[in-house]
Amino acid sequence: MIPAEIVPLDAQHFDGLRRFLEGLPERDLTFIEEDVRDPAVAERWVRERKPEHPARHWVAIDQAGVLALVTLVPLAGWSSHVGRLRVIVDPAARGQGLGRALARHGLRSALDAGLSKVIVDVVADDEYALRLFEALGFRGQAVLVDHIRDRDGRLRDLLVLAHDMSEEWSAMASLGLAEDLGTG
Repeated sequence: MIPAEIVPLDAQHFDGLRRFLEGLPERDLTFIEEDVRDPAVAERWVRERKPEHPARHWVAIDQAGVLALVTLVPLAGWSSHVGRLRVIVDPAARGQGLGRALARHGLRSALDAGLSKVIVDVVADDEYALRLFEALGFRGQAVLVDHIRDRDGRLRDLLVLAHDMSEEWSAMASLGLAEDLGTG
């Protein structure tokens, strides 16, 4: 894995976060709900670090700057037991375990926050992301047909994957794997 430190996003990371987001390829931007090239998005994420806001954002950094972002947003109301996870990794840092480390970090944070379910949205043809999340215990919950319009105007399916924290984490604890993930 790339030697990177995962730290809470704060104001000192704003410029690095902006460079990271601006450097993402067009294909990645298609599948991120917000317009991350708008500086207001990064500003909002930095502001959301306040204790009264439930969203949690972390960045993976090394000496060169921000390499990746992981976000855990607890849902509200009748879904307050659920968190939405998002992992974005710089293309140059992919395939080296950083995405997996960030997803695990998000799951540990969800456990610490008392969430019992974590969901992630994956574009149906993103085989790498699908394999990554399935290996971490996420399972298919829904297929939203033609839910995303890419930058070329093509409609794409969106998969909603879910991780049942109680089942998965209790199984890992019984096998001694929770210690390997830093939760035991």
